[in-house]
Amino acid sequence: MTVSGAGEVSRREAEVLEALGARLTNAQIASRLHISIRTVESHVSSLLRKFGVADRRELAALAEKDTAPDGEVTGLPAARTTFVGRTAEREAILAAFESARLVTLVGPGGVGKTRLAVAAAEAAAPSYARGGAFVDLVPVRDGFVPGAVAAALGVSERPGRPLEDAIADRLGRDRVLLVLDNCEHLLDAVAAFVDRLLSRCPGTRALVTSRERLGVPGERVVPVEPLPLSSDAVALFRDRATAADPAFAVEAGDVEEICARLDGLPLAIELAAARSAALGPGGLLAALDDNLRLLAGGRGADQRHRSLRSVLGWSHDLLEEDERTLFRRLAVFTGGFDLDAVIAVTSGGRGEVADVLGRLAGKSLVAHQRDASRWRLLETVRAFAAERLDASGEQSDLRERHLEWAAATAEHLASRLGATRGSRLSLTGRSAEDGPDDGGRDAFDAVADDLRAALAGATAGPAPGPAPGAPAHRLARSLAALAYARRFLSEALAHYRQAAQLAPGAGEAARDLGAAAECALAFADAGQAFELQLAAAERAGAAGDGNGQAIALARASVVAKRHPGFGTGISVPGERLNALTEQAAAAGDPGDAYVAAHVAAAVAWNAKELATSDPVLAEHALDAARETGDPVLISAALDSVISAAARRGHPREAFRLAGERLTLLDAMDRDDPRSGIEIVDSLHTAGVYAIAVGDLPAALDIAGMAMRDDVTGSHPALARSRLVPPLVLTGAFDEALTRAAEMWDSQTRMDSPPGRWMVPALCSVALAHGLLGEEEAYRSWRARALAVGEVTERSRYMSLVAFVDARVAVHAGWSAGDVAGLVERAAAGFVPGLFDGYATAACAELAVAVGLPDAGRRLAAASRSGQENDWAAACLSRAEGRLRGDTAALEAALDGWERIGARFERACTLLLLPGRADEGRAELAGYLTERSG
Repeated sequence: MTVSGAGEVSRREAEVLEALGARLTNAQIASRLHISIRTVESHVSSLLRKFGVADRRELAALAEKDTAPDGEVTGLPAARTTFVGRTAEREAILAAFESARLVTLVGPGGVGKTRLAVAAAEAAAPSYARGGAFVDLVPVRDGFVPGAVAAALGVSERPGRPLEDAIADRLGRDRVLLVLDNCEHLLDAVAAFVDRLLSRCPGTRALVTSRERLGVPGERVVPVEPLPLSSDAVALFRDRATAADPAFAVEAGDVEEICARLDGLPLAIELAAARSAALGPGGLLAALDDNLRLLAGGRGADQRHRSLRSVLGWSHDLLEEDERTLFRRLAVFTGGFDLDAVIAVTSGGRGEVADVLGRLAGKSLVAHQRDASRWRLLETVRAFAAERLDASGEQSDLRERHLEWAAATAEHLASRLGATRGSRLSLTGRSAEDGPDDGGRDAFDAVADDLRAALAGATAGPAPGPAPGAPAHRLARSLAALAYARRFLSEALAHYRQAAQLAPGAGEAARDLGAAAECALAFADAGQAFELQLAAAERAGAAGDGNGQAIALARASVVAKRHPGFGTGISVPGERLNALTEQAAAAGDPGDAYVAAHVAAAVAWNAKELATSDPVLAEHALDAARETGDPVLISAALDSVISAAARRGHPREAFRLAGERLTLLDAMDRDDPRSGIEIVDSLHTAGVYAIAVGDLPAALDIAGMAMRDDVTGSHPALARSRLVPPLVLTGAFDEALTRAAEMWDSQTRMDSPPGRWMVPALCSVALAHGLLGEEEAYRSWRARALAVGEVTERSRYMSLVAFVDARVAVHAGWSAGDVAGLVERAAAGFVPGLFDGYATAACAELAVAVGLPDAGRRLAAASRSGQENDWAAACLSRAEGRLRGDTAALEAALDGWERIGARFERACTLLLLPGRADEGRAELAGYLTERSG
């Protein structure tokens, strides 16, 4: 079967996908489908690769889309009343999208732009196979437009990569409709965002509502005028009046006059119609006459807006006193609100507030959101209520209560996520086994704009004193934790910095700066992380916290030495790092397990000039870390031991230790920035050494883990780059080439050029094409790898290029003259790198295949590579069988290929075995059939 957004998906995979959409755990899926948990994990990994998504949450979101009607635009406001008129405008919007990718509905407040956009989106949705999303920008502040869109799409930010890149990758080239509603207060930000997004996502269309055009090239403007008085305006009034009073009856002339006095503005008409049951047509006309008679001049757009303000004033004047009071106080909320929020901010009793809120909703001054338990003020209505709040003298008191509500709400949500349980200079919480707290995430998304607005209001103007700053500090810290848990990494970093500025004391500031440093490292900014740790150490020292100072100093030293090339990179002289390590040892209590572990780590890492650690000191650091029982510290210490093992030329030992690090992942708190770098590095290191030792099944599993882990730094291009090499080495060429094309396409949509991290994937693609006999594609991808990696004779990637060339040469049957230089290069040795074992073994087999006279000597010299690398071991066994006609050696090679899942290499080996050549030719022919199909 075929599922949208992917290729062929098996029936079992489709069942697993459906279960993921239902938010079932692997154990629940296994129980439902009567299969093992490991089998479920295998299907999930396969689905992640086929859909090209980064994690389980994104896969679940796709599952929900595929079980929903095709072309659904998510987040559209639920219509509670019928849509009246606007046939011509709706057709104009649909027609505009035939030649334009950005359509902006322009008109005054209250004219019905949002309702028209929703109706147009519903009509257009079937032509968008991947649907789209509706984004309400009313509560969004400047700087948070990408975040609002990301929340609507379910996109998370990736370390070292702007949120806009993640959005662009999610949208890709598919046909998607993005509706951005109420943009007038964010014109510049929305214009820039839309311009960049449309340039990178050719299938995306944007429908925007605003009081002004965006001014983006290619924009098509559809004016939205008031309703025609004698038709649609009358129909709208009758529909809404009948809803308020089923027995409503009025002369046609009276309705037309009412609509004329309201200038055909839908919002004004709806407000008036809501009063029809109480006032009747005569009362309505009299009330409107009293409120509109002072208006003079023309009847242009500005005048229409004045008439809307007047009808709002008239509606307000007709309210009871308790209704007026609650109405103006609701203006303190930027976005939607529930009953508990209103009670907290307005200090009313539950029954009383619920009663008044219900009355305001009945008079169309308060609207239900999609969730019936939440309400909001329409943008124009809120602006009017805000004016009344300003005039009441209550604003200062309301803002303080709103801030306190925001701080308490943020703290509560953070505690639900497990994000605020204390742990040394950072926040800890939920185990990975629990999975994502989607309920908490949805709850945060519902109030995020109000939390941000409350914090912005509290930090505007002069710096608050200790008392006013207390709720602001609590809010900043909790909002930072929530933003990190939501994977809005740059926002989290900014809020941690704010929290440090608002902290009531140096000790609290140190804690916030330490969390900011870890967030910066998770954001792939080692330089900023280093400086923030130094700042945390200074504040801890000022607070008299020697242990906190020691930990921050040691952490700074480790960050600079362990992650010098991470993200923005960092270069600190060794003398300074040694001095920081000595200061850390002097500042803290050596009897404190955490201090001892951090100082030991700093000593181990700084004992060597290179970004590696001393083996003896690394073991000591690991022992100290184990004393704490902290999985993050243990993981970091294991990395120092892995580094030392790799430096000594023991990749199998490094891989074993990397596997031990992986077992710690489930014990780490994914909502703690401190865990971020360890999760990223654990997956990266394990994948690297799985390839280094030729354990291809493990490499595939780890690549799948990295793709579905929402904390890893693997943006889609990077995630696929980790997956491509093991896919090629196992012979899964079609899937590898598909992922490679997606990888390259994803990277080209980013502002930054491809990095050297892509070289293994690019070389692997060249290898696949070479083994398939596609020489032009082989040379093209090989050249791309050389250019991206700036590969020279002394490059660590030279062994990788040599491996690819040697393996293709053997398969293509190149002559001895063609490969002489390649074989000699292998004999001279390579700069240490990931693919040394592969290159050495492949070049030795090449010497045998072309019949070099000293092939036996070269084969013996390459034997050590087979001790550390399973692929190399199988390759050398095959070469031995070629050289000596040794069937047992060929059988051993066959067993080796089967053990590591190298199907193509197995088929090639069958060609050399007596009586099995036809079997090998049939398997190789299958590859060509797959390609032609």
